Amino acid sequence: MPEPFKNAFNPTMIARMGRHLGQANNRFDVDNFVEIACDGLETLELKQRSNQIRDALLQTLPSDHRNACQTMVDALHPVDDSQLGNMAMDDIGIRGWPIMPMAEVVGARGLKDFDFSLDVLAELTKRFSAEFAIRPFFNHDWRAALDKAMVWAGDGNFHVRRLASEGSRPRLPWGLQITQFVADPSPLLPLLESLKNDPEEYVRRSVANNINDIAKDHPDIVADLAGRWMQGADKNTTRMVRHACRTLIKKGHAPTLSALGYSKPEIGVDGFNIKTPQVKLGSSLEFEVDVTSKSKKDQPLIIDFAIHYQRANGQLSPKVYKWKALQLKAGKTLSMARKQTIRQITTRVFYAGTHGLEVQINGQKVAEGSFELVL
Repeated sequence: MPEPFKNAFNPTMIARMGRHLGQANNRFDVDNFVEIACDGLETLELKQRSNQIRDALLQTLPSDHRNACQTMVDALHPVDDSQLGNMAMDDIGIRGWPIMPMAEVVGARGLKDFDFSLDVLAELTKRFSAEFAIRPFFNHDWRAALDKAMVWAGDGNFHVRRLASEGSRPRLPWGLQITQFVADPSPLLPLLESLKNDPEEYVRRSVANNINDIAKDHPDIVADLAGRWMQGADKNTTRMVRHACRTLIKKGHAPTLSALGYSKPEIGVDGFNIKTPQVKLGSSLEFEVDVTSKSKKDQPLIIDFAIHYQRANGQLSPKVYKWKALQLKAGKTLSMARKQTIRQITTRVFYAGTHGLEVQINGQKVAEGSFELVL
């Protein structure tokens, strides 16, 4: 199994981090920092470990905000073109996971020194990401933070450009909501417009994630945006827009599907068969379906399926999974089979009993059935 992310924050990493900070500022108490940061570390999860390291920094860095930030910046690894996943800290300087708690220090102390603190976050994000730490700045003064993000959108470093879009997401998972943009995302749209054709896919995917956040509260705004951006779009922009609309596609939001070139499917469905009417947790649900075109012309189809999982209260909760996107030729039949493993995961509690299964095409339910899950 892959190493849990939380183990990135470990005593060896903390000790190396402390050494770099001590080299940057000979008054920094390395031993005290390491002791505080490592206290009970093995009992903590990822975010708790980061918060504990943040608190250790707050207790051991200079009390003056600018001096504390200068110590952290002076300890950083030189900037290079490394992707996020390759930013491991080494003997040259700090980068990678340690940036997370360092950025949180800036967020905790920096609101009263707004512009300076945002410039520090831009430096930190070049070595990992400051997408969580910047969010208090948007909630404190969203106009000033958005003005800075517009400047970052033209930065030569792709990590900084990505911070402009990722840090301004209205509903970033694990992060503070930006309440202004949840209520009214329209001020964000010029920023996203400026980044939609970024040469880096890393940045374009962040734009897509930002739009997907907006879609959860303002689907019609996203449908209109998708329609405009798809006009004359190249393959990169097309891929980005489709990814941005993934939630609305799964929900069958008609204006969005229309903007992407999908209409109500002209099909017939035969032979929907759940081959495993009883599934034991850890094994696979297997099903198959035949879809026949009733159209006189080829039609684009997005085919998904949804499993309706039992909840503790006996109600069913759907989870939609991507299956296929294709062009179905006029009058042709498509035969499809799927095997979906249902195994224990940390983000879901499973309950025995009847579960639902449905097939969706262009957001429309075209077949449904049920199976029994056995624990």
